[in-house]
Amino acid sequence: MLTTLRRIVLEFSQEAELQVALERIVTSVKKAMATDCCSIYLADYNQQHFVLMASDGLAKGSQGQTCIGFSEGLIGLVGQREEPLNISDAHKHQDFIHAPEVEEDDFNAFLGTPIIHQRKVIGILSVQQTESRLFTENDEAFLVTLSAQLANALANAEIKSLLNQQEERNQGVKQLHGIAGSPGIALSEIVVCQPQADLAAISLKKSDDTNNQLLRFEQAVENTRQEFNQLSNKLSETINDDSLAIFDVYKQLLEQANLGQEITAKINEGWRADSALKLVIEHYISQFEALDDSYFRERASDIRDLGTRLLVHLQQQSQEELTLPQQFILLAQDVSASMVAQYQHQGLLGIISLSGSNNSHAAIIARSLGLPAVMGVNAVVLSQLHQQQAIIDGYSGQLFINPNDTLKQEYEYLLNQEEELTNKVMEVADLPCITQDGRAIEVLLNAGLSAGFEHSAKLGALGIGLYRTEIPFMTRSCFPSEQEQTQIYRKVLQAFPKHGVTMRTLDVGGDKSLPYFPITEENPFLGWRGIRITLDHPEIFLVQVRAMLRANQGLNNLEIMLPMISSVEEVDEAVRLINQAFFELKVELTTDIANELMSNNSQNQLTLLQAQQKAKAVSAALTRPKIGIMLEVPSVIFQMEALSKRVDFFSVGSNDLTQYLLAVDRNNSQVANLYDAFHPAVLSALNSLAKQSAQYLTPISLCGELASEPAGAILLLAMGFDKISMNGHNVPRIKWVIRHITFEQAVNLLDKTLTLSTTKEVHSYLNEQLEIFGLGGFIRAGF
Repeated sequence: MLTTLRRIVLEFSQEAELQVALERIVTSVKKAMATDCCSIYLADYNQQHFVLMASDGLAKGSQGQTCIGFSEGLIGLVGQREEPLNISDAHKHQDFIHAPEVEEDDFNAFLGTPIIHQRKVIGILSVQQTESRLFTENDEAFLVTLSAQLANALANAEIKSLLNQQEERNQGVKQLHGIAGSPGIALSEIVVCQPQADLAAISLKKSDDTNNQLLRFEQAVENTRQEFNQLSNKLSETINDDSLAIFDVYKQLLEQANLGQEITAKINEGWRADSALKLVIEHYISQFEALDDSYFRERASDIRDLGTRLLVHLQQQSQEELTLPQQFILLAQDVSASMVAQYQHQGLLGIISLSGSNNSHAAIIARSLGLPAVMGVNAVVLSQLHQQQAIIDGYSGQLFINPNDTLKQEYEYLLNQEEELTNKVMEVADLPCITQDGRAIEVLLNAGLSAGFEHSAKLGALGIGLYRTEIPFMTRSCFPSEQEQTQIYRKVLQAFPKHGVTMRTLDVGGDKSLPYFPITEENPFLGWRGIRITLDHPEIFLVQVRAMLRANQGLNNLEIMLPMISSVEEVDEAVRLINQAFFELKVELTTDIANELMSNNSQNQLTLLQAQQKAKAVSAALTRPKIGIMLEVPSVIFQMEALSKRVDFFSVGSNDLTQYLLAVDRNNSQVANLYDAFHPAVLSALNSLAKQSAQYLTPISLCGELASEPAGAILLLAMGFDKISMNGHNVPRIKWVIRHITFEQAVNLLDKTLTLSTTKEVHSYLNEQLEIFGLGGFIRAGF
């Protein structure tokens, strides 16, 4: 039986056309079970009925035409009960409905089982027999097992089928779903962009002429660097924020101290330049794709884009120009940051990427440009969408292919309203984030790249609430030196000279391993990561802290934040090391400067006392920063009093805290739908943390996706959070939301929300209240 099951599922998944796959499966099941009929129905939730899609035994003319309501007949009963139904004589069952067009009068025995994907019935698989009998337990077990294995494949195939079904079962509009990458609406023609080079197609070969291969690579690097300069300059004409820093990272990676050095080393080992490029780039891609952190996993797309650009220049291909209409929506398998930069001046209205998420740099740049983006639209054949008319809804992640006039008119109206709302939002960018009755909350920036925060400051961000320091570590072939880190951190601190910049110490581990410091664990989320790894390796921690302290000289806006804290002992040890680094560096600066002054001024007979006074004045610029911890491990909820005595501030990492509280990996598609920061348990935990921090007089902030949600920001305000941190494009939106409510409204909203028992109730209530507050335009299209 197992072999038969595998064969049927494999045949189904390998078939490109859904209808052909369905017809093949009913025939295979009928033969395998030796029945007289096998049929498969798919659920249509828009019409609230099951559609007979394929059958071997029922009338051919009924396929695609016969519909059975969700609450009608034996098929509807299987869907309602969500369990198998085994009947010896179907005609005598009280729920049996006679449908003459299917010609099933001769069939008596009936066995049906639901096909369920992520708790949702997506279809029914049934078999029928002329003989009046109950199907055996083996028959039932076979059908149930087959349905369970088909669920994932059918869920994806169902999306694919929308492109192939005739007139979408008389609805005319083809609808696809993805991830909302950037808010907004676009109506235009789709242009498909195919990569000009493919690393996967490169065969690994060696060369005897190493010098020539090195020359080829050096020229490709120079041409690629020039290309990135052009793209960055072109993009900077429209935006000038931290999203542009991706091009700085690209150029850094090309340097000999980074990827360039590794590729050169491979060439020196005898590999051809393109083979060396393939080996190094694919190694880094696999490293990043293995990460559990979605932000860092998306960096694989950046590495792939860099590798593709280099390969184009290695192969000395001329840049092919797409034939573009005046306005268009860009579609690609993996839309990259450089693609957005390349086409944004040529009529680009929006982007669709078959892979990626809202953390990809294409989505980040799209948000900065105000372009709607839908990411992760799976199981779509690119060629089928080229030059198709489409509507993309960046709020919901929906994509409509060949929309009818009614749908076009509806979205054109919503688009006009959206433009009006965007203009209104930008009016408050420079104003304080304060409610109508005077309650204030600071809105800060989340960042993780090397430079370019000026535009975010213009959007109203009052500093950086979370600066991820991992990127310089992850894009190199060895640990960065103290001097290199100092230069990077100095640029970040200088971007907000009058506001605080919170730098998180190195947060790597099993799920974010470094290529030169590999860590293999069975369960990286509960393993050696964050503060655990840096405390076990103080030589890494001390160098980073010293670099931060050096960078902070004369600016005094640094705040150091410790990640993944789970115990008081970890805080004590980390604070001890920070103090050690501070006092050691102070002594070094005083001694070095005094010696330098005495040496340089020996001819002027500068007294020792005068030299020491000048040295002390310089070292006085080195100040001990505030130290805080991230609250993301549930154990800290019960240690707040002890922790408050040891640190200057708290910052909740709501993304990880949600995952740990709910025991859900949001990157696991099987359970990702259970991840929700609006879960009642998560909201109760956040409220408890805020109340305890107020009780112990310790400032508290939150950096996570919840802060950028309008309802989330209102709830956090009511809980008593002092600061919230988010991506730059959300700063003016959240400011506008807070400025258009009262603190009393926020408190009432929180009080009611905390009484709700389910996530569904929470979302329903919050969306309803946002509409009442006049803020519905922030959670859907329109204003």
